[in-house]
Order: sequence, then C-alpha cells, then structure tokens
Amino acid sequence: MGNLFLYLLFFGFSLFVLIKASDYFTDAAEKIGVILGFNPFIVGVTIVAIGTSIPELVSSIFAVLKDSSEIVIANVVGSNIANIFLILGVAAVISGKHLAVEYDLAEVDLPLFVGSAFLLALTVRNGELYPGEAILLLLGFVVYTLYAVNSAKENEPEEDSELSEESKENPLKQTMILVVSAVFIFLGANFSIDSLVKLSEILNIGKEVIAVIALALGTSLPELFVSISAAKKGNAELAIGNVVGSNIFNAFVVMGVPGLINHLEIPETVLTDGVPVMLAGTILFFFTTQFKKVTRWEGWLFLIFYLWFVGETVKIF
Repeated sequence: MGNLFLYLLFFGFSLFVLIKASDYFTDAAEKIGVILGFNPFIVGVTIVAIGTSIPELVSSIFAVLKDSSEIVIANVVGSNIANIFLILGVAAVISGKHLAVEYDLAEVDLPLFVGSAFLLALTVRNGELYPGEAILLLLGFVVYTLYAVNSAKENEPEEDSELSEESKENPLKQTMILVVSAVFIFLGANFSIDSLVKLSEILNIGKEVIAVIALALGTSLPELFVSISAAKKGNAELAIGNVVGSNIFNAFVVMGVPGLINHLEIPETVLTDGVPVMLAGTILFFFTTQFKKVTRWEGWLFLIFYLWFVGETVKIF
C-alpha cells in the first residue's frame, strides 16, 4: 500500500510538472514567433493549438522508448474522448444558456475532425500501427496545417502590438524559458510513464487501462483549462475549436510520431471499448455543432457519457 501511494503521488507530481512546463513552453514559443515577425494569428493556430497537446505527444514518445507502446493508443483515444465529452461538456454547462459559434465549422473543420478519427480507427483495426501508416497520419496533419495557415492568411487580423512590444523587450528571457521548460517537459513525461508502468504492476492491471483514464485525463488538463476560461469569457469559438484542433493533432501526430519510431501495439480492450466510444463521440460532436451552438443540456449529456465511459473502463458498472 505504501508503494502504491508513493507512485500515485509520483505520477500526479510528474503530470503537474509536464503540464506546467508545456504551458510555459507554449507561451514562450508564441512570443518568440512574434519576435521573428510571424503573424500572431498564424502563431496562434499553429503553436498554441499544438502546445496544449504537447503533454500527450511527449508522454507517448516516452512510452514507445520504454517498450510500452500500448500506452500510446490508450492516451490518444482517452484524451479525445475526454476532449469531447468532459471538456466540451464542462464548457457548455458553465457557459450559461449555450456555446454559440459564428464560425462555419461545417465547411472544412468538422469533416477533417471526423476524418481524423475514422482514419485513426482504420489504421489500428488490425491491432498494430506500422511506420507506413504513421506516415499517412502525419500527411493528414500536413493537410490540416496547410488549411489552417491558408485560412489564417485569408482572415488576417491586426497585429497585437501589446504582445509584440512585450515580447521584443525580452527575447533572451523567452529563449531561456523555452529551453528550461523543454527540459522539464522531458523530465515530466519520462517520470509520468515510469510511474504509470509501476502502478500497473502494483495493481496488476493493464497499462492501457490506467493510460486511457488517468494519463489521458491528466494530459488533457491544458485543453480543459483553456476551454473553461474561453467559455467564461463567452468565446465559444475558442472552446470548441480547441477540442477540434486537439483531437485532430492527437489522431494524426500523437499517434504518427511514435509510430515512426517503432510499430505500435494496439490492445484489444482499447479496440473494443475505447475506439467505438471515440467514434460515437466524434459523430455526436459533428451533429451537435451543425446548428452552431452547444446547449447546457447537451453539455450535461456529454458529461453523463464521460461518467459512463470511466465507470465502464474501471469496471464500476
């Protein structure tokens, strides 16, 4: 029992370090992008969108390096499920009446969102992901990035002079923050995977079971905080766009990059339990956002789905 508590504490602290370091890394990278003369909007749709998913990516890379590749798919599927049901659900509930969206998601974003989930499901259906399939996933992200950058150029906003002036005053400081935070991302990811493996051995349960709930929920905290903040400020586009962008990044990059390092093993439990729930959530999200709003009542329904998923995974029900 002592070892269990120790590794639980270790796991929680490692996740905290990973998430906080990712936050600092993203903020510094955004400011450095402005210093180098990149348009702030383009920096936002690339660096910031990717930044909230850094915990999933780095922890998945370490999982492969430590011969625990089954953690990767569990992390991705669990995070995508949490993004749809938990994060969007919480954002919709605390938003008041509903999350209203003016941006036309149905034109390109939603088809790419749905396509990323189904391409992921198809590539892992045989229980393994090989480097060739990983390349296809990464090509999918290239397509999405080109679309995002092209869209940013067409809707180019005025430059945020306050951020630019603040950033240009301390370029060396931002570079140091970037380097130091990268080191802590490395350490946090490394120790979080180590402690997860130890916990699975102590509890005598599959690593993918812990990963699909604990690791996925922990690494999704940046998206949760961003969406809650956006919902409170009435910025529904950011709250919903955060879910869309993060899920696409997870499906294409968080699976693709580790898949290039080595072929990934896909546990049967994730294929039979996690992937169908992820696809169901993706389709539900697609239809819910067709009317450019997510009501509080739909948010509660999403939260009930997530509670069911957690209970089913840990065999409470």
